[in-house]
Amino acid sequence: MRIPVKRLSVKISPDPKRVIARFFFNGEERAVHIIKELLQLKKEEVFDSISPILQEFSKRHRNITKILIRHCKKVKGCIALVGSDYKSLDYYTRLLIGSYFTNEYSIESAAFFNPSAIPDPDQSNLEEGQLRLIISFRAVGEGHISSIAFRRAMLDKNNNISVIPAGNYVSEAETIRNAIYNKRLFLTKASEAGINADFLKNVDRRLGHEFDYAALKDIVLEARDQSKGDEKLIHQYNMILALSDSYREISFSKDTDISDRVIFPISEFEQKGIEDARFVKFTNEDGSNVYYATYTAYDGIRIMPKLLETSDFYDFKVSPLNGSGALNKNLALFPRKINKKYAMLSRIDGWNNYLMHSDSINEWNDPVKIQHPEYQWELSQIGNCGSPIETSAGWLVIIHGVGPMRRYCIGASLLDLNNPEKELGRLKEPLLVPNPDEREGYVPNVVYSCGSVVNNGELIIPYGLSDYSSSFVAVNMKELLERLKNG
Repeated sequence: MRIPVKRLSVKISPDPKRVIARFFFNGEERAVHIIKELLQLKKEEVFDSISPILQEFSKRHRNITKILIRHCKKVKGCIALVGSDYKSLDYYTRLLIGSYFTNEYSIESAAFFNPSAIPDPDQSNLEEGQLRLIISFRAVGEGHISSIAFRRAMLDKNNNISVIPAGNYVSEAETIRNAIYNKRLFLTKASEAGINADFLKNVDRRLGHEFDYAALKDIVLEARDQSKGDEKLIHQYNMILALSDSYREISFSKDTDISDRVIFPISEFEQKGIEDARFVKFTNEDGSNVYYATYTAYDGIRIMPKLLETSDFYDFKVSPLNGSGALNKNLALFPRKINKKYAMLSRIDGWNNYLMHSDSINEWNDPVKIQHPEYQWELSQIGNCGSPIETSAGWLVIIHGVGPMRRYCIGASLLDLNNPEKELGRLKEPLLVPNPDEREGYVPNVVYSCGSVVNNGELIIPYGLSDYSSSFVAVNMKELLERLKNG
């Protein structure tokens, strides 16, 4: 018999009003035509055109003028092609030009699902039994482009959950290109991405053990100039610059609420989406904490597992995950080192669960298969539903399984604390199956989670409903662990 679960009454649905202002470019020819026409306007006409735009869209975006100026700067080259210069343009002309290269994108118009919950770094001013949470979501908009969005929530002493309403604005992060690259890891990832081997040998020969973006860019531009118009080679060189964008730092303004922040695809290797972030509060050996998230970047053809790192959810470091064990989806980091090594769950074959250990958080090799599908509800494939949770009985791993009619269910397993290759127990029946109210959505018959928390003796699992919306379920921890230990 299945363990009883308590579905919580809160449901979070996608909100099409959540929009960001994105740079929009429809080709050089059209851009030059637009700019040429705008530069013929008189100053009074420019002001009369931009004024109502600012009045309307300042209600929808924080600092819309900053956004428009930034987008105008992106078309400096086209401004030069019409015989003008960006620096010579007055402020309102820059704003008006920027508005023609801006469009709104609704980040969650299609879906808001696959949540991951962690304790908020700020647990101040709470009553006994309360827990403040940060919950990440996979937000999906037009063209099925996924991004990472956030909400703050509160559990009370009875584990009733309230999700704090989102703010009025959505803000993208500023990107900072100041990464220092490890040559060995960078070249390994570039080779995995199929980038030209001869060019990589040139990079290997000319760069030191560590290098920065400027040094790499100089070599790439030089090689591109010498390619004699070979489109295949030019594409390869563009790819390596895109790969370098996979290593970056992003920063949100300190005046943003957590619900205002969205991590939107930036590099070419994630242009089709950032999928299923699994956040974990990681405790270092010195007792300090940092927050990591593994996620999958997708460019429409290839997937690239990546890592986010933050201490405050304002500033993030982004980097790819490397190695033979980082070639597929479903990576989940353990919340501390085990036997002085990082530990990670993976599913390199898309079917079974694997375990890896590493001295480096960015390099993962030698995956060991620790679980395979056993029961009917999971026969097609299994995978994790977020990072393992440490308990006195072992590592509690929430898993998902795929069964008949490609129905996704959520279950649980228990791994040994010191040797997590050893499975101590697994539920024969799922914890959670889609009920009639949850089976309709973008992908029917799916319940799925990316990370759970424990509070007041209960496991709180946030989960996606058929790849459309999200809700929560509570499970008694004592009963769950007893079932896992005793079968």
